[in-house]
Amino acid sequence: MGEITNDWAEPLSEEYKKPYYKELYDKVKEEYSNYQVFPDSEDIFNAFHYTPLHNVKVVILGQDPYHDVGQAHGLCFSVKQGVTVPPSLCNIYKELKSDLGCYIPNNGYLKKWADQGVMLLNTALTVRAHEANSHKDIGWEKFTDAAIRILNEQDRPIVYLLWGRFAQMKKKMLNNPKHLILEAAHPSPLSVKKFYGCKHFSKANEFLKEHGLEPIDWQIENI
Repeated sequence: MGEITNDWAEPLSEEYKKPYYKELYDKVKEEYSNYQVFPDSEDIFNAFHYTPLHNVKVVILGQDPYHDVGQAHGLCFSVKQGVTVPPSLCNIYKELKSDLGCYIPNNGYLKKWADQGVMLLNTALTVRAHEANSHKDIGWEKFTDAAIRILNEQDRPIVYLLWGRFAQMKKKMLNNPKHLILEAAHPSPLSVKKFYGCKHFSKANEFLKEHGLEPIDWQIENI
């Protein structure tokens, strides 16, 4: 299942000792042995690998990985290069164009955001092929809640972008006065009309600049 080896490892170490994590580990292993599961097992913890704790400036919360072949690679909303951009991400790109003038790129690979400190965290880190939310209740949420609590304890400015009811349920865990919480509807086609115009990307950058931090370059380039 891979291992988190950067500065996330120490604060998360207590989780590995808890009974739920052993059950989760065994269940995930069993699922990968018996079913097609996404993302590839070495990509499960990419949100942590690509965005070390000390580097987190912005947190975007998703629900569970994309469940079609070749899409998921461990970052919420992001897909591998060469894969059709999913509808929710298309809508995120449209808002970025309206908000910051970014052109709409020909791919949905968001590692550039993660490398700059945008943590793209799904609350469940695996999913069975073609079965959305199939791993919702196997223990991942306890683990990612622990990560959210660790983020909440960071004594520096962080912005949370909470899109949709599911992400907004995590708001009760966030009470650090140094952090900014921005809420909007989910960018899925079902609710996007209320997502458009949220200007979360410019608001996040304004907050970072106000606190002396480098803003995020949100432009994903064509490949």
